[in-house]
Amino acid sequence: MSSPSGTSAANLPPRSIPVVIAVLLIAEIVSAFETTMVYNALPRFITAFQSNAADVSWSVTAFLLVAAASAALCGRLGDVYGRRKLLIIVLLLSAVGSLISLSTGTLTGVIVGRAIQGAAGAILPLCFGLAREMLPAKRVPVAVAVIAGAALIAGASGNLVSGLLLDLADWHLIFVFAAALALVAAAACLALRPSTVVARVQKIDYVGGVLFAPAIALVLFGVTQSRSWSWGDARTLGFILVGLAILAVWAWWELRVDDPMINIRLFFQHKLALTMLATAVLALGPLGISGFLFPLMMQTPETAPVGLGLSPSVAGMLAFSTSIIGFVLTPVSGRVSAAAGARLSLMIGAAVGVAGVVMLAVLHKSVVGLVASTLVLGISTAFVYTALPNLVVEAVPAENTSEATGVNVVTRTAFQGVATSVGAVLLASSTVPGTTFGTEAAYFKVFALMGVCCLITFVIGMVIKPGRETARSATPEVATPVAAHD
Repeated sequence: MSSPSGTSAANLPPRSIPVVIAVLLIAEIVSAFETTMVYNALPRFITAFQSNAADVSWSVTAFLLVAAASAALCGRLGDVYGRRKLLIIVLLLSAVGSLISLSTGTLTGVIVGRAIQGAAGAILPLCFGLAREMLPAKRVPVAVAVIAGAALIAGASGNLVSGLLLDLADWHLIFVFAAALALVAAAACLALRPSTVVARVQKIDYVGGVLFAPAIALVLFGVTQSRSWSWGDARTLGFILVGLAILAVWAWWELRVDDPMINIRLFFQHKLALTMLATAVLALGPLGISGFLFPLMMQTPETAPVGLGLSPSVAGMLAFSTSIIGFVLTPVSGRVSAAAGARLSLMIGAAVGVAGVVMLAVLHKSVVGLVASTLVLGISTAFVYTALPNLVVEAVPAENTSEATGVNVVTRTAFQGVATSVGAVLLASSTVPGTTFGTEAAYFKVFALMGVCCLITFVIGMVIKPGRETARSATPEVATPVAAHD
């Protein structure tokens, strides 16, 4: 049996399979950790650089903008030039970014370093591609699910670990830890064998890459700034509309060239199109809202209509604990995907999500009730978060794996940004007079949005065709291996 990538992964010694998965997990931990590592450090940046919240927030924004473009572009370059090679390169770039942030002694240097760190956005799609390339077909769904789950738990640990490092020393230690982690991951990747299957292209579409990166950056910047500028602000609309205009030009160009940077035609396929729709809906709902909603509910004073008055450290520990439960269940989602298709995992996650939202609406007044609700929603997240990349793997040819999963990551990132802004608007729509605390009615609006998105996702799952569609694609599932590029 050949792997889905067309390599002889079935000949991989059984003892090597855990090694491959472990290496990919270590690599993905770098990306997820770096996404959240500076959140706790923002107040320290304000003091250390005598700055303000708007300026130091660029240490988050710069990373996210570069990471979004990197996910799709470097994912595609990995499909072409070798995924292991690109994975090592982005890990080393990540380490360089940490060292720049650490050594310059200026806020500008920190922001520049964080932007370079953003290359790590490509790690997740590259890991998905390597899992499909190097593992036997029957192991791929579970491996993809575990790697995706590692992104969840590592992201949750970013705040926890950075908080501990800040308590031990200062913000510099966070970047020392991040650089060391990236270097260890890059060294671990050397244990993987070089890629033997790559996408066949006659010419690299550099124009497509040049157009895509600023288009995505402008749209995401407008979405991110909408939280402070508002959606009706001319600046918000300007950045988003200019980005969309460039994106339209990019799409026109990609449909003209023989070897596009990103093959848009793939996304017209029934299964992949519905998967992208499900990704957008989930990101607009529970995946995008829960990240800010639960810490807010936990840390808001008990005097507010909704709030438990917990300390940041206790709230962080609770969030981390629930994420562990979700991670433990990711292999279950992977096995369901392997046995019955990833659409079933998606539908299970969506159904559990509806139950979790109902629990949240009823039990949010107590710590035990909120923890129970977040635990159920964490299980839902584990299933849907791991089902989405497996649906992409089922829908695309092997040589487009990192490219397609990269675009899926970009879609999720964009709509999570929209969800954060929409959630904030809903909470601000009804506040206690004289305060900034949202009323219970405002919170119920947010709960309703999450529940509706879960229901829509369940319906999408019912419409998605079961099984693998790549057998009907123009690219055969089993291809003749070509020379390694790394």
